[in-house]
Amino acid sequence: MKLIVGLGNPGTQYTKTRHNAGYLVVDRLAAKHAPGETPRARFNAAAVECQVGGERCLLLKPTTFMNRSGQCVGEAVGFYKLSPASDLLVITDDIYLPLGALRMRPAGGTGGHNGLSDIQRALGREDYPRLRLGVGVGESGGKPEFMDQADFVLSRLSDDEWAAFGGAIDKGVKACETFVSKGIDAAMNSCNAPETPARPKRDRPAANNAENQAENKPVKGTEAKRLSSNSPTEAPKGGIDPGARRSES
Repeated sequence: MKLIVGLGNPGTQYTKTRHNAGYLVVDRLAAKHAPGETPRARFNAAAVECQVGGERCLLLKPTTFMNRSGQCVGEAVGFYKLSPASDLLVITDDIYLPLGALRMRPAGGTGGHNGLSDIQRALGREDYPRLRLGVGVGESGGKPEFMDQADFVLSRLSDDEWAAFGGAIDKGVKACETFVSKGIDAAMNSCNAPETPARPKRDRPAANNAENQAENKPVKGTEAKRLSSNSPTEAPKGGIDPGARRSES
């Protein structure tokens, strides 16, 4: 059994807000692996059970508010007697990552995130995998200077931001699938790898090709005789006599 928990706040007023990034990934994961399944109320969460890569998984969206996320996680981990270090994956937002960036870690601090802080309190440990989705602004993340952090994470994504963030949700789903089927190391390798575009092939200039063909073109007829008659019979000083090289081979 693998437990995948997406953090967020319940209620329509929080739909598509930055703080609900975890909810969004779990929703898409459920739609893919348990289409049409109605969530049940379990462990103070909306719960969907499904199979991911042949592994039994429980997908949870805590129905407590963010700062009480540990209640849900602690109950589910205790009920199934799971090992948080290998059986639990928590998905959350991170304002310190640029919008759409993903980072997976096997452990770590809370970074001031209220949901992670409460989970750490409930579990009594910080060595549990977490997948962070960047919701910050700018190349290095962060919030606008004029906004309070709480107001910023509870703000809705703009249409332009949502268009970019949709791809990150899909990548988050793939990261969860890799975690379940291949483990945390494989998930980190694929999720955290920088995306570098393939280097375009450089065609050799046509002029150079023509020159090379001209240089390699065999010499025939009278031109060959002229070159033969003008060839020196002795190698220049300091050079290598072609005739001497042939006699040695």
